[in-house]
Amino acid sequence: MKQFLDSNFLLQTKTAEKLYHDYAKEMPIIDYHNHLPPDQILNDIKFDNLTHAWLAGDHYKWRAMRTNGVNEKYCTGSASDYEKFEKWAETVPYTMRNPLYHWTHLELQRYFGINTILNSSSAKAIYEEASAKLQTNEYSVQGLLKMANAQIVCTTDDPLDSLEHHIAYHKTGGDGVQMYPAFRPDKFILIDNDGFAGYVQKLGEIVGFEIKDYDGIKQALRQRADFFKAQGCRICDHGLEQIYAADFTEENADKILKKVLSGGSLTAAEALEYKSAILHALGVMYSELGWVQQFHVGALRNNNKRALRELGPDTGWDSIGDWNQAEAMSKYLGRLDEYDQLAKTIIYNLNPSDNYMIGTMIGNFNDGSAAGKVQFGSGWWFNDQKKGMEDQMDVLSNVGLISRFVGMLTDSRSFLSFPRHEYFRRILCNLLGNDIENGELPNDIAWIGKLVQDISYNNTKEYFNF
Repeated sequence: MKQFLDSNFLLQTKTAEKLYHDYAKEMPIIDYHNHLPPDQILNDIKFDNLTHAWLAGDHYKWRAMRTNGVNEKYCTGSASDYEKFEKWAETVPYTMRNPLYHWTHLELQRYFGINTILNSSSAKAIYEEASAKLQTNEYSVQGLLKMANAQIVCTTDDPLDSLEHHIAYHKTGGDGVQMYPAFRPDKFILIDNDGFAGYVQKLGEIVGFEIKDYDGIKQALRQRADFFKAQGCRICDHGLEQIYAADFTEENADKILKKVLSGGSLTAAEALEYKSAILHALGVMYSELGWVQQFHVGALRNNNKRALRELGPDTGWDSIGDWNQAEAMSKYLGRLDEYDQLAKTIIYNLNPSDNYMIGTMIGNFNDGSAAGKVQFGSGWWFNDQKKGMEDQMDVLSNVGLISRFVGMLTDSRSFLSFPRHEYFRRILCNLLGNDIENGELPNDIAWIGKLVQDISYNNTKEYFNF
């Protein structure tokens, strides 16, 4: 019987062990999509305690705590920092077979050297030891990034953002960790969301002219994109239920936008036509800029309206949606490709029933202009766990080229989440190691070890031109 979380955790064969320890383990990390706060990286802050570093903003943990019967007071409420941690510690033993159990103990081991299992009995000692370390210079946020062997991190930033923290950080030289912005213009796509007209007004104030029409919003977004590019941005991201690709005309998009800006209400068909038009226009822009566009599709957000009213979005009330994704995805990618305007693209899928659809869809638009130009992104959110990662990699292997895969990212708000890269690399090495030992792949460790390194790091560095 193997020991829990030993050096060969998740590695079921000697070949998998060799692939991980000799090839994957020491590769640097390029975390090309996350939600880390740039100001905290710039200011190299230290967290007051383990609760601030670990539980604040972590809706994965909050969902588990609520499911375990923990009152909201201990999740997002008024309880003290230690009381919140104590309730998390009480919950951890009940998270077995949830990835939280693995992540929790990986993070305690990798950052703090704590091998003790977290539960109500060990909570106080673990909290005190980790919190004390977080007060030292080694455990500042930049220190945590270096400890994780993070070479590059790309945050997620609104077009309205001044990027002042990125600019200031770049002037410091970064002390070994590079930070770049990523463009997230969803507020200017989702015309039927509350506050849309207000966002457009703020955008106009930033770019220096009033946005009155469709040409104006395109011009303003391009101005902001050019500004982002000047600060090193080479990636955009969209968190949409589905890709919008209805038939549209720019004339209609102009009328629809003017209607909203003058206080009018839209039909669902009008909203969809505008979203489809602006998303296409953005796609053309990304190609001109030489960016990579990312799409995170399939999340059904804010299901609990009472919780949304009381706590706001991104507090743990989202789930998998079941939209029909194929036709619109094909139309969006196809319209851009038809005129050679399709940027490098990564599609992340939340509904695993769509895995094979997306795995085959990307092959329709890989035209040989770049290796893996259109990518099936790694297991995302609810699929960011052992089975979800294995399923995504199995599909990609079966209908595409896993060897050209750009690998893992944290998609996290936590500076302690980087062991997810290790988790992914162990799962990858185990899949390939098992295939070698089963005779399904040749025992060519040098070549397959190179593929492991490519998927872990090299492909990402080349794909994004870092």
